[in-house]
Amino acid sequence: MRLISWNVNGIRAAMKKGFLDFAKAENPDVLCVQETKMQEGQAEVSLEGYHQYWFSAEKKGYSGTAVFTKEEPLSVSYGLGIDAHDHEGRAITCEFPDFYLVNVYVPNARNELKRIDYRMSWEDAFRDYVKEIEKNRPVVICGDMNVAHEEIDLKNPKSNRGNAGFSDQERGKMTELLGAGFIDTWRYFNPELAGVYSWWSYRGNARVNNAGWRIDYFLVSRSLEKRLAAVDILTDVMGSDHCPVVLEIK
Repeated sequence: MRLISWNVNGIRAAMKKGFLDFAKAENPDVLCVQETKMQEGQAEVSLEGYHQYWFSAEKKGYSGTAVFTKEEPLSVSYGLGIDAHDHEGRAITCEFPDFYLVNVYVPNARNELKRIDYRMSWEDAFRDYVKEIEKNRPVVICGDMNVAHEEIDLKNPKSNRGNAGFSDQERGKMTELLGAGFIDTWRYFNPELAGVYSWWSYRGNARVNNAGWRIDYFLVSRSLEKRLAAVDILTDVMGSDHCPVVLEIK
């Protein structure tokens, strides 16, 4: 089973830059997108053979997630079931026969960590949520998690220490999530590989210079370890400031 996750930074803009061609060429079983920046119905996303599930932010043109899946899920739920966290379209859970898939767009702590308190609250609620559903079956988490976990996960760790996405607080919450029983699949297969990133700032020719961050993930419950087949980060795919990440499971 081939799963792809991509922060498209506006799906309407991405469709003008080859999103549909990419999806058809890659032909994944499941395609999860973040930062859709649209309400369902504002644009037609024509992907034949896929069931579509959208969770848009109440604020138009902001945040939002969507899942495109060939296999119809047993059930689909939106958000974490907590009102304080469910107005920005940040999480969709699809129940399949042998695992849950959670597509997530984790809140950004913002410049000067202006939203760090909310981010910490979200992190705790999200961890509790995935551990609760994991009681029923294993969990696959994918999406833009807005944190580079370790120094190897970004080009310039020293100058970015304490900035949004590389603060001690955010990194600590990722450590807690992994410690709660999840595997960072990219590091599972590539424990010491540096220089492969999933996001680049639009400033300063960052992508040309590969001054990037790895902030897009596939995490899986430890019980799925033996089913991990392959991972990839499609750094050559353009159309967003992020690139797609891939997981293949048996």
